[in-house]
Amino acid sequence: MITDMEMPVTTPVRLSVQEYLRQEVTALEKHEYRNGEVVGMAGGTPEHSLIIMNFGGELRNRLKGGPCRVYESNLRIHIPRDSLYTYPDLSVICGQLQLDRSDRTRTTVTNPRVLVEVLSRTTEGYDRGDKFRQYLTIDTLEEYVLVSQALPRIETFFRQPDGAWLFTHAMGVDAVVKIRSFGIDVPLSETYAGIVFPPEPEPTEPQAF
Repeated sequence: MITDMEMPVTTPVRLSVQEYLRQEVTALEKHEYRNGEVVGMAGGTPEHSLIIMNFGGELRNRLKGGPCRVYESNLRIHIPRDSLYTYPDLSVICGQLQLDRSDRTRTTVTNPRVLVEVLSRTTEGYDRGDKFRQYLTIDTLEEYVLVSQALPRIETFFRQPDGAWLFTHAMGVDAVVKIRSFGIDVPLSETYAGIVFPPEPEPTEPQAF
C-alpha cells in the first residue's frame, strides 16, 4: 500500500541564506530554504524511493554518453529570484554545473534543464503550486515532470519558444511518456516496476427503487 511522504516535519525557522547553508553542512536531515524560512524535510516511503530510482535509471540509460547527467535528491538547487533552496527528487543538468555563488561549499547548482518530483498527497499541492511557480523562473529549465505515487500517471510541462508551457500526460502502465527536452521515451511500466497499486473498486449495480 502506498503511503505519503510527510512534509513539513518541523516548525519553520527564519535564518539568513548564509546561516542556512552553514547549518545544512552538518544537518542530519535535509531542509528547504523558502524566502528566509527553513523547513525540515522527512524521508520518503519505499515506494517513493523506488519510483525515483526507476525513473532516474531510465533517464540515465537513455542519456548515457551525452552531455547531460541525472542527479538524485541530494543535489541542492537554488532558484535566485525567489530565494528558494530545495532538493528535487531528480535533476538533469547538461554541460558544466553552474554553482551558486552564495554557497562556499560548492554544493548548490542553479542550471537544471529538467526537474522531476514524485507526488504524494501531502506534497502535491506544493509541487503543483508555489514550488512549480518558483521553478518556472529558472532560465535554464525546459521541462518539469510530475510523477504520481498513487496511480500510474506522469505529467510533463515543456517550455515553448514563446515562453508558454505545453502540458501532456501519460496514463496507465502500458503508456509511454515523452521527455521532450531530449526526445526520449520512458515506459511507465519501467517507472512503476515493483509498485503494487490498490485494486480499483468494482462498479456497483444501480439500486432499483
